[in-house]
Amino acid sequence: MSSTSRRAFLRTTAIGTTAISATALGAATADALPTEPTPTTASPPKGMRTEREWAAFLAGSDLRWKRMPGTFYEGPFLGNGAFGAAAYRHPTRQRLTFELGDSRVRDHQDGVGALFGHSRLRIGYLTLETAGDVTGVDLRLSLWDAELSGTITTTAGTVALRSFVHATRDLLVVDATPAGGETVGWTFTPFPAVSPRLASKPRPAGLKDNPDPVLANDHCDQDLVAGGRTATAWHVDGRTLLATVAHTFPDRTATDVAARRLKRAAPLDELTREHRRWWHRFYPKSFLSLPDARLQAFYWIQLYKMACATRVDRPVIGTAAQWLQPTPWPGTWWNLNVQLEYWLINATGHTELDSLTRSLDRYRDNLVANTAEQYRSDSAGIGRVTQEDLRSDAFGVPGQVPSGDYGVPEVGNLPWALHDVWMRYRHTMDDTLLRTMLFPLLRRAINYYLHFLTEGSDGRLHLPATYSPEYATTRDCNYDLALLTWGCQALLEAAARLKVDDPLIPKWHDVLKRLVPPPQGDDGLWIGADVQLTTSHRHFSHMLWFHPLHVLDVTDPANRDLLKRSLAHWLGLPGAQQGYTFTGGASMNALLGDGDSALTNLSTLLTTYVKPNTMYAESGPVMETPLSGAQSLHDMLLQSWGGTIRVFPAIPSGWNDVAVQDLRTEGAFLVTAVRRDGRTAFISVRSLAGEPLRLIPGGMTGPYEVRRNGKAAKWHENGGVLEIELHKGDEALIYPAGTRPDTRVAPVAAPAAPPWGLPS
Repeated sequence: MSSTSRRAFLRTTAIGTTAISATALGAATADALPTEPTPTTASPPKGMRTEREWAAFLAGSDLRWKRMPGTFYEGPFLGNGAFGAAAYRHPTRQRLTFELGDSRVRDHQDGVGALFGHSRLRIGYLTLETAGDVTGVDLRLSLWDAELSGTITTTAGTVALRSFVHATRDLLVVDATPAGGETVGWTFTPFPAVSPRLASKPRPAGLKDNPDPVLANDHCDQDLVAGGRTATAWHVDGRTLLATVAHTFPDRTATDVAARRLKRAAPLDELTREHRRWWHRFYPKSFLSLPDARLQAFYWIQLYKMACATRVDRPVIGTAAQWLQPTPWPGTWWNLNVQLEYWLINATGHTELDSLTRSLDRYRDNLVANTAEQYRSDSAGIGRVTQEDLRSDAFGVPGQVPSGDYGVPEVGNLPWALHDVWMRYRHTMDDTLLRTMLFPLLRRAINYYLHFLTEGSDGRLHLPATYSPEYATTRDCNYDLALLTWGCQALLEAAARLKVDDPLIPKWHDVLKRLVPPPQGDDGLWIGADVQLTTSHRHFSHMLWFHPLHVLDVTDPANRDLLKRSLAHWLGLPGAQQGYTFTGGASMNALLGDGDSALTNLSTLLTTYVKPNTMYAESGPVMETPLSGAQSLHDMLLQSWGGTIRVFPAIPSGWNDVAVQDLRTEGAFLVTAVRRDGRTAFISVRSLAGEPLRLIPGGMTGPYEVRRNGKAAKWHENGGVLEIELHKGDEALIYPAGTRPDTRVAPVAAPAAPPWGLPS
């Protein structure tokens, strides 16, 4: 890369932060500045600038295998947002296989449910046919290059291996070079096109069998009884295998699509350059480094995993993403799973992965159709399970409680999903998104609640029985009360910002004024008015008031006490707890400023629930839990709820050194901060939208020096909160007065830890 192109690259990826000219802004005297001029100034932050620095840093988080992975949960995984592969041992032989998957491959039989008639389908696996049995492996998954490489040792010789799923083309590339007495070849084994759920649940009436797959020398066709086809095709050129999967419906042109894709593939060197270029631009949008090597590696693997699992133009992440395994969950779950999967994209600025917002917009007509006919004129919703088109099973009506798992009045799923979109909006301040998609769809989601609110003898507004996910049906369900409250607040805020004189504004105000308070007792928040939390509960559905909605402000002593009691009671009931119990617990501990307890919860997640390759299982692969663990870490390092940025709000007592660069916050700010020797050395904040800046500089004691674009800034302090005047494009630098801080941003030192994978 030439020096000129490198400079352009660094500007577009925001690796290095530079001072922004303030020619027309001028310098203002702050009422908190010392009366005497400060004799020292500080330079703007200087972050990791080169690809070499990034490659060296991320190498410390690479997954490694010194023995053959035996299952999906032990092996390498690759993906490009929809198409993917997972490498592990053949089910009956000592051979390495690459199982193919694609989140767009599913059945299309109407009338038998999302998990049977529309189920996502397994495809099959390619086997690397070596002359000898595999006796050992030395493999490494490079995060920086998104490539698996290394050596396979067999009874006959060795095979040098390099493999990737192309970042933007639906191609698996495997370059295999035999040595000694080894040879290599490839075979494909298809899976039958049946719903994986049939292994654990009764077969529904009306579900038809799909035809058997038809296997040829270089492709395999799987026709579907409802129409459509899945085609797997492969081609070997010398030592290099190219493989792809195509799915078409209702036509059966997938075979031609797959063949054209292979024919048009570029040479290996060009494919490699294209692939690496995408990934090398992906990571430097933000940076985070901790004095805990294993947790730091886990975090960066989750960013890799998220980019493997989805992109803005691909389906919403299913419970297993594209790495479908034997599972009762071959679909997309909306009562927690989807919502937790997408949180980490906001702080990291990876809007190119936001398939959730795009899907809710693209399929909003189906969200309307999911409701009963009498509510479609003004409402929308989503049931528990869908496929990528967001068509759900029976949605449920408050007050009507059918038998069975589906059709229960689980009303809050769409409002909760829209809270993820609200977070996308708040981190970008994209008013077009707010106006054209979020406001009108949230209005419909909240309207559904309004049909059922009734005034009680206490003068309060009450909800009839609705379902709190994973626990029970109850009147005045806290899951729904919290979402209804947040929804009305968000609609009022949006209407004011957009200057919309909506006729429902008085109703939203009335709901906020008269809605029944959250049902609770000495043990904290209840499930609802009729149901206390008396048995173990893995879900934090009753606690959305605090996390992630931040409706109840923990700076209020009464709310803080309520959260502490609720959290202690919930975590104190073991038995049904699962991994996301502890990511939720970590985030709520961080909300309380308790970094040590937050770290304890994350440590429980890593040591008890996360698999060797950082995947997670509950009767099958479940994507949301490790991904939400990355957000729990964000919550420990940076929070921005309530219009205030909190820097290092919940740092564990043993973390003396931490570095973050260009993490996004609500209000569309980029925050860079470094903690050294137990103190915050400096904080840099760049405004992307010109919103008011209120900041709590955790770990830094005053008096403070605040510079805007290198000059004295206008600011003041109010109760420990710094209020700093910034315009769009401005950058503020905060550091202890009288010092000249070192504003370099670099990886922090951490004791060595075993890498993820199977390192021994």
